Formats: sequence, C-alpha cells, structure tokens
Amino acid sequence: MKRLLIDGKLVEGEQTFPSRNPATGELVGEAPEATRAQAEAAIEAARRAFDTTDWATDVQARIRSLDRLYDALVEHKEELRELTISEVGATRQLTHGAQLDDPLEIVRFYADLLRTFPMREEIGEVESMGQRHLRWIEKEAGGVVSAILPYNYPNQLALAKLAPALAAGCTVVLKGAPDTPLTTLALGELIAEHTDIPPGVVNVLSSSGTEVGELLTTHPDVDIVSFTGSTETGRRIMAAASRTIKRVFLELGGKSAMILLDDADVDATAMFAAFGICVHAGQGCALTSRLLVPRARHDEIAAKVAAAMGKVRYGDPTHPKTYMGPLISEKQRDKVDGMVKRAVEAGATLVTGGEKAEPGFHYAPTLLSNVDPDSEIAQDEVFGPVLAVIPYEDDDDAVRIANSTIYGLSGTVFSRDQERAIALARRIRSGTFSINGGNYFGANAPFGGYKQSGIGREMGVQGLEEFLQIKTFAAPVV
Repeated sequence: MKRLLIDGKLVEGEQTFPSRNPATGELVGEAPEATRAQAEAAIEAARRAFDTTDWATDVQARIRSLDRLYDALVEHKEELRELTISEVGATRQLTHGAQLDDPLEIVRFYADLLRTFPMREEIGEVESMGQRHLRWIEKEAGGVVSAILPYNYPNQLALAKLAPALAAGCTVVLKGAPDTPLTTLALGELIAEHTDIPPGVVNVLSSSGTEVGELLTTHPDVDIVSFTGSTETGRRIMAAASRTIKRVFLELGGKSAMILLDDADVDATAMFAAFGICVHAGQGCALTSRLLVPRARHDEIAAKVAAAMGKVRYGDPTHPKTYMGPLISEKQRDKVDGMVKRAVEAGATLVTGGEKAEPGFHYAPTLLSNVDPDSEIAQDEVFGPVLAVIPYEDDDDAVRIANSTIYGLSGTVFSRDQERAIALARRIRSGTFSINGGNYFGANAPFGGYKQSGIGREMGVQGLEEFLQIKTFAAPVV
C-alpha cells in the first residue's frame, strides 16, 4: 500500500479507500484516506519549511533537488509506467508520450530554466527631490502552494505544478485525484526515498472525500491554490479561496472546436478528428470535441470521420497496439452514455458508436452529426470519445460557433491556405490553437484558457511566474 508524505515522512492513513483498474474493474490497491489532522500537519510542515529554512532563497539547492528528482523519475520510470497503465487506464503507447515520458522533461526544463532565470531586474533611475534613485525588481517565492489534481493525466499535471513551484522556491501540498491516488502517492515515495528535497517542502496526500480539498483551498497558511479540473469545481475553489485572497491558478474545462475550412484536405482532417477525440478515451480538456464543417459537405465529411473511427483500436491498454483505453469509472461512462442518448433525443444523428464495452469501463468511439450548436452535447464538456459534427455557413459563422461556449481552452483549423488558417485562428478566443495539426504542447509552451476555461498559464516561463511574487525596490544613488 502506498503512503502519504508529510514533513519528510511516509505515513499511513487511519482508513483506506480502493483504487480500481478502469480496464477490468479489478482492485489495483488501497490508498490511505488522509484525515483533516494529517492535512493540517502537511500544511503546517510546508509553512514551516517555507518560513524557517533557506529553501525559498537558495537557488542552487533547488537546482540540485530538481536534478535529483529528474534522475529518480527516470530511474523508476518503468514502475511508474505499469502503475499508470493499471490505475489510469492509459494505453502503453500513450505512456511513452503525454502520460509519462514527456512530463518527466518538465522537471528538466525548470531545473535548466532556474539556472538562467533573472530573479533581479533593474528598471532605471528616477529623480525625486533633487536626488537620483535607483529602482529594481526582485522576484521571490510566492509561499505555500496547494496543488490539486484531476484523474486524467496525473503524472503530467503533478509535475507541471510541482516542478515550477519548487523552482520558484515555494513549498507544496499535493493532493492526488480520488480515482488515481496511487500514481500521485508513488511520486511522493520517490521524493522521500530517492531525492534530497528537505522535509516539509513537498507533502503528498490522497483522499476520496471533499474535506481535505476544502481545507487546502481555505487554510490561511496556504498562499497559492493551483487546481486542474472541471469548471464547476473551479468556481467553488475560486469562491473558497477568496475568503483569504489567495492567488488562484485554474486550468478548467474545454469544448474546443476543430474547424475544417472549405479548401481543407478532407481525408486527412477526418482522420485527425477521429483519432484526436479518442486520445485517452476523450478524457482531455483540450481535445477538439466539436468538428465544424461546411454545410454543403456535412454528410460526406461525417461519413469519412465515421470510417476513420472504425480504424481506432480500443480495448486492453496493456497491448502495445491499443490506441484507446477505457473511461476512468462506471460513473463517468454512464455520464458519457447519458449525454449521447440525450443528444439523439434532441435531434442529433448517431453515426457510429454510442455503445458500452466490457470488461471494465470502455466506450466505443462515437460520432454524432447534424448537431445543434446550442445543444447540450455542443455546449457542455463530455470527457469521453464523442465527437459532434456541426455544420456552418461561412467563415464568420464558423468563428461565431467556435466562440459560442463558455470555454476557451484550445482549438484547431485545417486549410490548404495556412495564412488564411492563421487569420481565422486569431479570431478564436482560446489560450492555445493548432494550425493544420501543429503540436503546441511541450514543457516550454504556456498552457491555459480564456473565459471559463481558467486563469493563468501552466508550463513555460509563464508557469514559473505563476509561483513568484514581484517586489519593487528603490534606493538613493550613492
């Protein structure tokens, strides 16, 4: 059984809760149920490590610790891979990318960035009352961070929060998702047993209830809350954090549009759309779950996407050729299935899919056509392998539809004319955008959303700055 990490010690919980393999429904293991007292102890340890040690000011120590963390992750990567496959339901091939191997480079990126990042910047002199004054800015750690994770990409999201926070000099209480606690706890064990990160600097908790998460967003000793998850939960966290005016980073939901312009390569776009929505069974906030197509070619394009979906191999995530694994739980599968059924009742056409598959919580790649852009399936996040085809009249209509949701996380456009595609992309209110399948994702690329898709940016230089405070100084020139 995995253990909690509190103040440098691995400890058990008074009770446990199960973590199940979403591909089979079988038990993966038991996770400790952190008590309120243990969560308070973790926050107290993080506060003490920040206030009474030199962690926040010793840049070289932080670089060494990040280097050691990177080495430990690489050394134990295969153990993490098997756990990620069994607990998260990630396919083996996906762990060689966004689920595991790629996220490890986030740690390396911030260790290297810290070696050159300017913590001091002069902003020039001014004259006041007959004397010259030198002014400068210093950047310093923001304080104690509560980092709260969802279930879909637990390795990537944990490291995208933890690495820049540590690089900035913050201390962290990291809480894993109730559906994937063991993967996050494994990170805590690596830190405790294979790095020299000081006690209290990183604390790792797991909990199946809401009490611990609520404490992490309201406790007066927490300075920054970094949360990734649903927009609904993000609203509650923002409200809770407002009582003590905490800085809040929110990476929330998405309902991103893929726009196929009238001059696009239809066959290539259809393949991209079909396989794109099936990445990790559609459990990705930035995935393009709406396909906007010229009305005159709607039926033709829908048929091509359906044919491409038929080539998606789904099922056992341990098989090296499986492209799509299961949804995380029966509850999530029932939610997805319910939304598909309601879409059909509302007038959409079920072209392919819409079926559950056993064992575990698999759901067939699903295509809905003739979707009303104002309907539930076109407006609300599904978090499943469900693509909605929506017809549009012209470019202006496509932009209007793409911008018509509360979200603004990502999007993509396909056109043989790349300048036309870029011009259209600039009209979409979203934090990231792909042109003709371009891949923007990486440790050095800031990621986040407009509107109700969130506040702030994760990764890149901007991800480090989320955890820094800026102090302005002035002194007489002598």
